[in-house]
Amino acid sequence: MGFQQTLYIAFGVIIVGISVFVAIGFAGKQQDSAVRDAVTQDCLRLAAEARIYYKKPAFMGGGQGSFDGVTLQDMGFTSESNENGSYAVKADADECVIIGTALDVPGSTVSVSVDANGGIQMEYAGWGAETK
Repeated sequence: MGFQQTLYIAFGVIIVGISVFVAIGFAGKQQDSAVRDAVTQDCLRLAAEARIYYKKPAFMGGGQGSFDGVTLQDMGFTSESNENGSYAVKADADECVIIGTALDVPGSTVSVSVDANGGIQMEYAGWGAETK
């Protein structure tokens, strides 16, 4: 085999190696994005359930105009975690904050707060610079 053919083979191997490396990087970012979306969806569902708890009369197991005392079980979760993450609730009379921590992306959280008027705010922490 000539020098030129050996050079072509070496160049081809380098190009394929770089392509594989870049593809793995993209796949990892897509996985993080999917996990973030799943945890966000769980937190938003819990926020909607917290709002239902707020509106529901006390004799029906609700808060009767207060988020005080709401638990994950009141919002339909049977445990504090699922395949997407672990969740915690901090509530007072006028606001409920649901904090979701991703299991697959350590140190990454989603916080969703719902207030007495139904306003919702979301905050992301630890997901990287691209998260808004």
